[in-house]
Amino acid sequence: MKIQHLQGLISAPFTPFDSNGKLDVSLIPGYYSFLKQNGVTGAFINGSTGEGVSTTMAEKKAVAQAWADCSNQDPDFKVMAFLAGTCLADCIELAKHAYEIGLYAVSLTGPFYFKPANIDMLAQVCIEVGKEVPNMPFYYYHIPVLTGVNLPMFDLVRALDGKLDNFAGVKYTHEDFMDYQSCMSYENGKYDMLWGRDENMLSALVLGAKGAVGSTFNYAAPLYYDLIDAFNANDLVKARVLQQKSIDMIRLLGKYGGISVGKAYMKTVGFDLGEFRLPVKNMSAEQFELFKKDVASLNFDEFKSK
Repeated sequence: MKIQHLQGLISAPFTPFDSNGKLDVSLIPGYYSFLKQNGVTGAFINGSTGEGVSTTMAEKKAVAQAWADCSNQDPDFKVMAFLAGTCLADCIELAKHAYEIGLYAVSLTGPFYFKPANIDMLAQVCIEVGKEVPNMPFYYYHIPVLTGVNLPMFDLVRALDGKLDNFAGVKYTHEDFMDYQSCMSYENGKYDMLWGRDENMLSALVLGAKGAVGSTFNYAAPLYYDLIDAFNANDLVKARVLQQKSIDMIRLLGKYGGISVGKAYMKTVGFDLGEFRLPVKNMSAEQFELFKKDVASLNFDEFKSK
């Protein structure tokens, strides 16, 4: 399989729930159009932002089908499905479903309850799942802060090279820039290394990143495209200013409760996607009013998605 190196911003969409916490896929076509309008080039669905580890098998398939229905005829928008990672039989079923409905790629983390002891065991996990969809790009999703599987991706790339023909690369959500650069350089840049830390994008651009997957691209894509443009124009002063705006925006996630705050940001751009499921904490109505004031103080309207 020829490995395509994706470019631009790939959103990690939130999974839409109604006021009763039930899945509401009717919002996905509008969500897709909104992302397209803001220059986003793809979607990484059912991932961390999409609460893929908190949804049922049927819900994950319904989300995937809804994204397929509205985007499959769009060659400029790639949808990648996250497969979770604890039950490999379920991961294989989801991978086959993603292939059958025409999604672009699938992605897998290391199992995060019974963890692989070493790179060889992690490679075996990837091969076990990836070989079941041989005609579909397979990405490993490196996010050790959530999985606890903190093994060097350079070692995994070497372990999979030549052993999994559809291995396309890594969604890299970690801060080990030495490891990331080594992966980027492997075999003259053979594999697609998608950056996954929005708050460190500028550093990744310096190392040659061309594609990124992020949650804040849902509601602030213009900010990151301005940052990329500034970097490409060698205006590093402006690029650093824009990266700091990203950091200031992301700091509010920590202030108001974490990953669920992303759905509050979505409300400010016109999308009510419900709340996060337990055990994630959602902000109160009173906190949301304070949050909106903090968002306004960032001059958010100047760089938000519209």
